[in-house]
Amino acid sequence: MQTVFHPAQLEHNPAREFLDGAWIDYLESPRRPRMILDAIVQAQLGPVIVPDDFGLEPIRVVHADPYLDYLQSAYARWIAAGRSRDGVYPDTFYKPGFLHRPGGIGGQAGRYAFDLSAPITAGTWPAAYWSAQSALTAARLVRDGAPAAFALCRPPGHHAHADLCGGYCFLNNAAIAAEYLAQYPAADSPLPTPDFRLGEAGVGSRQIAILDVDFHHGNGTQAIFYRRSDVLFVSLHADPDRQYPYFMGGSDERGEGEGEGFNWNYPLPAGIDDARYLATLDEACARIAGFAPRYLVVSLGVDTFGGDPLGDFALGSDAFPRIGARLAQLKLPTVFIMEGGYAIEQLGANVVGVLGGFAQC
Repeated sequence: MQTVFHPAQLEHNPAREFLDGAWIDYLESPRRPRMILDAIVQAQLGPVIVPDDFGLEPIRVVHADPYLDYLQSAYARWIAAGRSRDGVYPDTFYKPGFLHRPGGIGGQAGRYAFDLSAPITAGTWPAAYWSAQSALTAARLVRDGAPAAFALCRPPGHHAHADLCGGYCFLNNAAIAAEYLAQYPAADSPLPTPDFRLGEAGVGSRQIAILDVDFHHGNGTQAIFYRRSDVLFVSLHADPDRQYPYFMGGSDERGEGEGEGFNWNYPLPAGIDDARYLATLDEACARIAGFAPRYLVVSLGVDTFGGDPLGDFALGSDAFPRIGARLAQLKLPTVFIMEGGYAIEQLGANVVGVLGGFAQC
């Protein structure tokens, strides 16, 4: 299995974040991908390659142009306004019903973010851009015949909405990869070459399933596809009644309009062990099999590990090869997209556990 990663993804390096009422060292640090890369090389899982540059067009299918303009310019505008060089941290957030649309950087910082965990620094845009390119390159590898590929995306992406950053996420890598697979035909496909600006359900449609196994609900991915029937979204995650992102992820959220019935959430209790988690994964995989997708995109978070500082599940490291093996039983061309996981010392082994378990089946 090939791993895709660009060194520029290390350039996003905020010093701190606000968590549980206190400023702490930023948990989504550049050390994370380094640990994963070291484990992949040591396990001899396959070559590590740099992504190709697909440009902005496939990103613009998922994300609004004003938001992309903001991400690219925010830090320079923030510094020009005399604000802290530590990064763009909003202090006021937009809510529905607010009437004014500010053009200044202070207001826009709160318009395009939903929390304080996604500060923008000088290296944020290059890192996010190349993270998305890694996802696109992995998707193309699978589209062109590879049984699986791993995009070592960093920053992660599943919390990013079409025009909102948050939860360490800026560009929704899983959604970008899914749209590429949905709209860009394989060589043997009779579908015409797509217009990346369309982005509507059924345009260049080929069914894609996204399975999110991160500890936290992929609220951004859900929102992007909530009214779509050509992309199935299935998520196993902590119950939002007690855990981030709080305002999405309930089991009653099934999609809207054409997308009704194509969104399935499995909120899980604190302390869930390997057996109960894997039983829920079986149910999720059965739902994916019933959808009969052509491709599977996996938002791979390993913050379900019992020792993760941001989680409260009780999965042991032995669970991760079993997760990978269960996904392999779906027998679908699969794109793995890296999301969360913050138990640094075990991070690489847990990621390799999933990928190795998949590859061995």
